[in-house]
Amino acid sequence: MDVSGQLQGLEGVLANIQAIKYDMRRKTGRSALRKAANVFVKAIQQNAGAHDDPETGRTIAKNVIAKWNGKLNKATGDLGFRVGVTQGAVLPKKGEQPNEGAGGPTPHWRLLEFGTEKMAAKPFFVPAINPNIEAAVATFIAAYGQGLDRAIKRSGGA
Repeated sequence: MDVSGQLQGLEGVLANIQAIKYDMRRKTGRSALRKAANVFVKAIQQNAGAHDDPETGRTIAKNVIAKWNGKLNKATGDLGFRVGVTQGAVLPKKGEQPNEGAGGPTPHWRLLEFGTEKMAAKPFFVPAINPNIEAAVATFIAAYGQGLDRAIKRSGGA
């Protein structure tokens, strides 16, 4: 026996669901991911502080950031942040002195992290990630839950 029916008047409810979905995906999701990424940033900054040269004003810790991954978002629609060291992609040419002021480039971070054939690696980046995965996930879940609650309240839900 087949039973069929038609529900009328759900347009408003469906519109609210769509609004919450958009809000969660773009605003709440991005905010929650940033908070989770900042857990890693803080851990990496703490580890990097031990490797900074006190004779120069440059510090690796000041260049560790979480940056929105717009390329991933445009290509797949997924939300994402990249955590890394800014101003550290290019080593200076021989004889060239980089800016040594606060927040100046710290290209030597890669040499410390991965080592060279003449120097053993002194990693600070990767060891900060593994012990903080659970904390980052917990931060994301808490922030996302709060954002979901706000979105439901704003839409006039329960």
